[in-house]
Amino acid sequence: PDGFGFLRSASANYATSTDDVYISSGQIKKFSLRTGDVVCGEIRPPGDKERYFTLTKVQSINSTEINELRKYIHFDNLLPLYPEESLILENNISGDNKKDINMRAVDIVAPLGKGQRALIVAPPRTGKTILLQQMAHSIATNYPEIELIVLLIDERPEEVTDMMRSVKGEVVSSTFDEPAYRHVQLAEIVIEKAKRMVEHKKDVVILLDSITRLARAYNAVIPSSGKVLTGGVDSNALQRPKRFFGAARNIENGGSLTIIA
Repeated sequence: PDGFGFLRSASANYATSTDDVYISSGQIKKFSLRTGDVVCGEIRPPGDKERYFTLTKVQSINSTEINELRKYIHFDNLLPLYPEESLILENNISGDNKKDINMRAVDIVAPLGKGQRALIVAPPRTGKTILLQQMAHSIATNYPEIELIVLLIDERPEEVTDMMRSVKGEVVSSTFDEPAYRHVQLAEIVIEKAKRMVEHKKDVVILLDSITRLARAYNAVIPSSGKVLTGGVDSNALQRPKRFFGAARNIENGGSLTIIA
């Protein structure tokens, strides 16, 4: 509301920390900065009566030089297409010559493409998280050029540690002991960051665990509309998870966002 902003770190799961970098409203207007932009520049340490580092010079935004930014189109104005390039998940298990049967089964039964929306539907305790782990490993191995983000919402801390140690990619999380608004905040920062990367013609894959817990978080934070669906979910609470899931698309002339939840 006041026009200024902060740079936050993925290592802190984009939460407020003492390592945040202050950005003035003038810099935000000059470079048209938006939520999700990755900014590279020079900073100075906090002065007297200051709490945060301050950004003094912007060198690049989303790995792009400042003078080349104008040629990129906003995400909402990009032209979506059906997926054209497939994502082959079949892969060796941890470097062995044995093939991963689960990933081979996914390739046969439910093949994925760049820009796909995929929803894993299964009863509790049947291995959905393990399947996502195997998918993350396959994508990181078979497609090292893809930007892989694993988003864990309302997850157990030990599950987060296991995922961080086993996945080659960016793992961001909010654990179940954090408030609902924190789950919502993290999800919205991650999807905005993914959109900025797609605008720069990158292929991005988000593995979300899980969209059910994200919908519950939205249900807890939005004002009640008076219309309650089965299970005590407010009718308005499902709109924003649908918007998150619907952001996945293949873009004409390069770039795609794939969401597997």
